[in-house]
Amino acid sequence: MTDCRLYLITPPVLDDLAAFGRTLAEALDAGDVAALQLRLKDQPEAVIAAAHDVIAPLCLSREVALILNDDPKLAAKLGCDGVHIGQSDMALDQARKIMGKTAMIGVTCHDSRHLAMEAAEGGADYVAFGAFYPTATKETLYRPEPEILTIWQETMEIPCVAIGGITAENAGPLAAAGADFVAVSGGVWGHPDGPTAAVKAINAAISG
Repeated sequence: MTDCRLYLITPPVLDDLAAFGRTLAEALDAGDVAALQLRLKDQPEAVIAAAHDVIAPLCLSREVALILNDDPKLAAKLGCDGVHIGQSDMALDQARKIMGKTAMIGVTCHDSRHLAMEAAEGGADYVAFGAFYPTATKETLYRPEPEILTIWQETMEIPCVAIGGITAENAGPLAAAGADFVAVSGGVWGHPDGPTAAVKAINAAISG
């Protein structure tokens, strides 16, 4: 079994940036977080940039990789550590040209090992499978079995991320199946005891 780590995703809307900054700092300090994805779907560039300006220093000081969702051009402009692209966002080779050789690029691969292998061969730094569980964060059309993580782990070098409806209660089996990272949004920000408790609980669940 690999050492699985938490990949945190922001809430879809950030109404109060200052308050979120305080909450995020506490969450990042509560346990191991490998990366934070800034994911504000369909928000204006200025809103995303403002959020980045609050979030980036918190990530930098804690050595948490900051990854922007969907938009390689904006990710490069803001100086993010990486970008996460879906199948309909931008071609991987084009994203790499924009982001440069050292940036981290992750690719959504749904329930398809074929898409994941194409991404790996194309130079992606990680592939994401999901949604493994029902999720209210986004509409999902794919529901892979945890076995896809096991097969990937046994056959491929680049890391795999499990995403979709993951909580402290259900993260353990995905880590055990072979996920290198579990990507969590609602399971942290919507946790009944708060994000700090959620980060602690998820880390405990995936530590094996």
